[in-house]
This record gives sequence, C-alpha cells and structure tokens, in this order.
Amino acid sequence: NVDYPFHLTGVLYFPKVKSNFDIQKNKIQLYCNQVFVTDSVEGVVPEFLTLLHGVLDSPDIPLNVSRSYLQGDPNVKKIAAYISKKVSDRLKGIFTGDRPTFEQKWDDLKIFLHFGMLSEQDFYDKANSYCLLKDTDGKFYTYEEYRNLVKDAQTDKQGQVVYLYAQDKEGQFPYIEAAQAKGYSVLLLDGQLDTAMLSLWEQKFEKCRFTRVDSDVIDRLIQKEDTTAGAIEAGKQELIEAVFKTQMPSLDKTEWHVEAQPLGVATQPLTLTQSEYMRRMKDMSRLQPGMAFYGEMPDMLNVVVNTDHPLIQRVLAQADAATAEQLGPINAEIAGLSARRDAIDQQNAGKKYDEITQESRDDLRKTEEDINAQRQQKEQVVGAYAQGDTTVAQLVRLALLQNGLLRGEALAQFIRQSIELL
Repeated sequence: NVDYPFHLTGVLYFPKVKSNFDIQKNKIQLYCNQVFVTDSVEGVVPEFLTLLHGVLDSPDIPLNVSRSYLQGDPNVKKIAAYISKKVSDRLKGIFTGDRPTFEQKWDDLKIFLHFGMLSEQDFYDKANSYCLLKDTDGKFYTYEEYRNLVKDAQTDKQGQVVYLYAQDKEGQFPYIEAAQAKGYSVLLLDGQLDTAMLSLWEQKFEKCRFTRVDSDVIDRLIQKEDTTAGAIEAGKQELIEAVFKTQMPSLDKTEWHVEAQPLGVATQPLTLTQSEYMRRMKDMSRLQPGMAFYGEMPDMLNVVVNTDHPLIQRVLAQADAATAEQLGPINAEIAGLSARRDAIDQQNAGKKYDEITQESRDDLRKTEEDINAQRQQKEQVVGAYAQGDTTVAQLVRLALLQNGLLRGEALAQFIRQSIELL
C-alpha cells in the first residue's frame, strides 16, 4: 500500500521456476479503482520485473490511455522507480531477517534478479549485497563472503582471484572432484542467465576471472608459478601427440588439439578440456541472436596427454620401438628440409617482398610442400601403428566416455573390449 507521492495498492510475486521454464511477460494486471486497464505494463513496472506475476491498482492512472502515454507520464515513472525499490527492499529484508528461507528460495529467485542486474545498473547496486553464489556442495555465499573464502587459495600469479565453476554437477563431476582435491571451491552456475552474468561479474568484481573446471587440466586452472620442469624431449613429445591425434574420432563440428604435458603420476593419462573463451562465446550465442555466428563455429577440444602416467610412458616406449625404423629416414628428411627452409629465410631476412627473387620464392614454397608431405607420411606411419594399439584405443574411449562424447559404434566397441579385458 502506497499513499504518497501517489496512491497504489498491489501484490507482486515471483513464480516458481521449473527447469524448462518459459519466461512469460504480461502476467501483471493493472487496474484503476478495480477497473482493468491493461496487462502490458512496460513503463509502469521496470522491464526486469515484468517477469513477475500479480496485480496493481492505482487511481492515479487514467482508464483510457495509450502505452506511449503511460511511459511518458511522470506519475507512472515514479511508480516504476518505487516498485523497483520496494521489491529490492523486501528481498533484502527477507535475506537479513530469515536467510535460511531466502537461500531455500534462491534457485527460484535468481533468474529474475540476474535479469534485473543485467538490465539496470541501479538494480545491480541495490541487489549485489544480498544476491548469492552457490557452490557444488549446496552452500550459499554473498559475493563478499565467497571472495573472502577463496582469495587465499585461488589467486593466480597475476594476482587475480580465480572463480572456478561448473554448469553440470553430474557431467563435470571428475573435474569438480579434482579441483576440490586441490583445496579449491567450485561454484554451480546452472541457471538460464548464469552464463550472461559471468562477464558482468568479471567487470564488477575486483581483479578476478571465472573459469569452468573443465577448461584446462587442474594444475593450469590457477597457475601460481611458471612450471617447465619434467618435459620430455621434443621428438618423443611429437610422437606421443601424433599417436593420440590420429586416433581421435571424427565428430561433427569438432576439432581436436593434442598436447603432451607432464602432470604427475596421480593425474589421469588423458584429459579433455575446452577453451573457456570459445565455449563461453558459444553459450552466449544461444542467448544473443547477434552472436549466432559463434554457434556455427566448431567445438575446439583439447586432449592433454599426461607423459608422467605409467600407461602413457608404456605407450610411448612401444610406439618408439615399433616405428623407429620407418620414421628414421622421414625424420632425417624433415630435418634436412627444415634446415634448407631456415637458410632461405635467413638469406631473405630484412628484404621487402618485391626484393625477393621469384626463384627464391618458388624454392621456399617447394620446400614447405616437401616438409608437409613428409609430415603427412610420418602421420600415416604413426596412425597405422596406433590403430592396432588397444591401450591407445581404450584410453581415448575412456576420455570420450567421461565427457559424454562416446556414442554409437564407438560405445559398442568400448563395451565389447571392456568385457574382453574382464
């Protein structure tokens, strides 16, 4: 009930959100002295609150008015500002007076509050003190509480506090478990607007970034120092990367990048990750039509091979022994061609393009083509060997299975091979 500076009586409520909830506007009815005026209340109610349901009655609103008149009327603007403040004050009051109840209702409230924070700077300033973050253990924190919780353990070498998050608690469980084993906290951001909130939080929170737990191997999610020790020699690294790259499946709109890294014997032999930037852009493309082109881009999946793991060391030793005779001449040819290319580059160093002779350009192009041909031949040799290595096939299928990417014939083969091993 409002008596000054205008008269208003009303009831607004937050509808309960379902997992497949289709947000509907125009669920607030506007009356003048109990006579229905309209259910199109944009301008009377702030846009983000048009998602609420309820009724408003005010004698200060004329019965026969156009929408443009409502939006321009000074009394209507006062009503909109008051309603926004009233909703915020009421929510803050519930949070302060009965936080357990507020936390219990948070999953139903947050989509409306996040929409408001994304829509209006003023509402963000009002709501950020009582809006919550929920971790994968179901615990709730205010923004300030959570930063204080994680800042010591989750600050990287650049001084940024890294907020780790998951969007699917069950599907990303292995990554969550690995992060928690390192003493990290993981947020659960599975709401419809949580992806859109990431960029806003990164703007508003001091020196921070949000990173999904499966965007990299655990030791690189929060880098606190430069680590280069333990890398294997370049030739063997290239070999083990080729072994697994040749065995990755062809999936629609998916590109694979394979890299070998020493991650310790306790880390899994094969880990699939996805770039935080590209995955977030693809998620945003579902919310914003102007970013639809990101949705058409292929998924860039990284395969990180742990060279410290005994299984990978065994695969590498066997691959090295089985392919050494065939790869020896190819590697020697690649080394010779690379030296020739470097000599051409050095000869043309400092020259403008039109100062380089056509003969030198042709020589460089031919050398590059020969190097690529030798590399393709090398990949064929490694691929032919890897095709018959059951350990490689099983490791690839396990990594795909963990990420929900093992389907159809590949899944059937994995089940058959697992039974045979038993």
